[in-house]
Amino acid sequence: MTAKEIREKSNTELLQEIETLKDELFNLRFQQATGQLTNTARMKTVKKTIARIKTVMTERELGSQD
Repeated sequence: MTAKEIREKSNTELLQEIETLKDELFNLRFQQATGQLTNTARMKTVKKTIARIKTVMTERELGSQD
C-alpha cells in the first residue's frame, strides 16, 4: 500500500487497516517461531505499511492543530 492510497482513506479505515496488519504480523511471527514461515520479507513489508499509516495519521493530527 502506497502513501497515496493511505492518504485517500479515512481515519476509521486506517485504524481498521492497522488492526488487520497487526493480526497478520502476529500470525507471521508465530509462523516464524514454528518454522513454517516461507516468505520472511512479508514481515518487513507489513511493518513498513503499519509505520506509513501511523505517519499519515500523525500528519493529520498535527495539521488539524494549526
